[in-house]
Amino acid sequence: MQKVTMQDFEQIRCLSQVAFSPNGKAAAYVVSQPSLKENSYLSYIWVLEDGISRKLTAGGEESGFLWLDDQTLLFPGDRSRGKKQEGAQETTVYNRINIHGGEAEPAFTIPMKASGLQKVDDTHFLFIGNFDHYRPDLSGLQGEELEQAKQALEEEKDYEVFDELPFWSNGKGVVNKRRRRLYLFDVTSGECQLLSPAYMNVSSFRYRAQDDLLLYYGHDYEWMDDQKDDMYLLHLNHPEQQPEIQQLSIQLKHRYGVDAADFMGDRLIIAASTGERYGTNENPTYFTADLHTGALTQLCDLDPSMGSSVGSDCRHGGGTTAKTTDTAWYYTETRGFNSCIVRLDQDGKETQITPQVNGSVDCFDYFDGTFLYVAMRENGLQELYRCREDGSGEQQLTHFNDEFLASRAVAPLHYLPFTDSDGVQLDGWVIEPVGYDPSKRYPAILDVHGGPKTVYGEVFFHEMQLWASEGYFVFFCNPRGGDGRGNEFADIRGKRYGVWDYNDLMEFTDHVLQSYPQIDPARVGMTGGSYGGFMANWIVGHTDRFAAVASQRSIANFISKCLTTDIGYYHNLCAVQSDPWNSPEEMWNRSPLKYADKCTTPTLFIQSDEDYRCWMADALQMFTALRMHGVPTRVCLFHGENHELSRNGKPKHRVRRLKEITRWFDRYLKNC
Repeated sequence: MQKVTMQDFEQIRCLSQVAFSPNGKAAAYVVSQPSLKENSYLSYIWVLEDGISRKLTAGGEESGFLWLDDQTLLFPGDRSRGKKQEGAQETTVYNRINIHGGEAEPAFTIPMKASGLQKVDDTHFLFIGNFDHYRPDLSGLQGEELEQAKQALEEEKDYEVFDELPFWSNGKGVVNKRRRRLYLFDVTSGECQLLSPAYMNVSSFRYRAQDDLLLYYGHDYEWMDDQKDDMYLLHLNHPEQQPEIQQLSIQLKHRYGVDAADFMGDRLIIAASTGERYGTNENPTYFTADLHTGALTQLCDLDPSMGSSVGSDCRHGGGTTAKTTDTAWYYTETRGFNSCIVRLDQDGKETQITPQVNGSVDCFDYFDGTFLYVAMRENGLQELYRCREDGSGEQQLTHFNDEFLASRAVAPLHYLPFTDSDGVQLDGWVIEPVGYDPSKRYPAILDVHGGPKTVYGEVFFHEMQLWASEGYFVFFCNPRGGDGRGNEFADIRGKRYGVWDYNDLMEFTDHVLQSYPQIDPARVGMTGGSYGGFMANWIVGHTDRFAAVASQRSIANFISKCLTTDIGYYHNLCAVQSDPWNSPEEMWNRSPLKYADKCTTPTLFIQSDEDYRCWMADALQMFTALRMHGVPTRVCLFHGENHELSRNGKPKHRVRRLKEITRWFDRYLKNC
């Protein structure tokens, strides 16, 4: 049995984007794998047919696809490998490939950066196109006029103009006056017709071919995104030339943020919330909307945690997480510390579909009573599974990661629930060191998840398994503020923030030390990222019980956090229930930086310079404060990385991150 190493994530296969063919006889999905040599992720399309999976593409860049018909896939990518000219108009090339063999060949080119392609008919496709209101349109320009426009663009590269909120976004860079707009593409003419409002950022859309109906929704704003959705229903009567568009507004009245929406029989089904009860993390209420009038009717309020928030650092790519039939809506939901597929009937009754197995369901598709889904099961990695609509007959269909798991000393997760001092029952786990000897003493690491509205669960977590292989106990729990247990459990806004959750984490640490006397209490460390980074900074200002802390993509000062980041001006203001003008003292009370002068704990900061979710200003403020007060501290700043460094950063950067954290803990927890 080999121990888990820092480089081992390169051996792990990640699955995504599973989708049935139109006739349900085959399915396709994407398999991705990190490459340290290429310092990138290689992705390929695989096909499942007659119970057998086979690799279809070999380019290494096929991260998405669309079924064109029962035999053919479309996927984006310029396979000519031609060098893009500076200042050239962006395009997206789509290729077609037969699932039974043959080379991929170009199908058509959309004259802008496109995603989310959906077929309307043989010559029309819907897509989301990236549009920059401050970039001149180069299409149609020729000769000297084109060269002058390119020169102007080249000169503008030295400047950025901000005049709206948000002006940048994590993983996207500068987004000022840049929008995701909905278009109809005519393959024959090559023309793209704009369907959505000019300044709307389209969140999602659904097209129903049987009655030619298009549903879309998004945030329509020009100066500040208030996180409220507008929703429209279109009937596309599309002759060969110009479609005639008739638009109906769904009566959201600009009050709701929409989590998901789709057609369900003769009405729309919508998951949305106002945020008026529990803020920006409020679970959605389910509504229906009339297809003819747009009138909204509440169906039920089940307090669901829609989607999967079970954390892992071994995923890459996305996929479908909600799908309807005429009589039901299927979607993923986080329940406790697991996620599953559930069914919502037309009468508002919810039923779990996938069997009660610890782990996560990450994406799925459905056809004629059968579900295909990507899942992580019982401390395992992603594989493809299927089950029937009644949840019976779950079967693992792929075995990409079986050999890796069998060859590594994967430490089991020991469930350790506890009840906090407020009488709240909480879920927690302990991972014992590989080669654990109960007669010896060991160092330990407390790992705190982000969010805070996410959960830890029983899935493979590379960093935790690495530290177990390095001789550490690793322990973690789901404190109040997390997901899967309803709005009340998740609500730690205002004066609760940094109090209820902090108390839960400290009491869990006490419980672990009492349960495992083999842990040396003088050699316990702590780490966490995002909200977990906030908690790391909060902890070092409130206790000296930890021998070392690694604070990742963190929050130190809520005033700067709220005024410099993509979600700060709404989400973080909501979290602390205060603002810089009316209640600056309360913002400062909730800020770890206020307590930095009390810190004595050696603290490492891991930060990315393109993390616009938790901007580097906060990590640098906390680092500076600790250094000024004589605390051992260090920053490792990653260039070109964002908030997703630990999960989807460049592979070499992911290794360096693990080296930094592990060496920091070795220095203060092993070599002390």
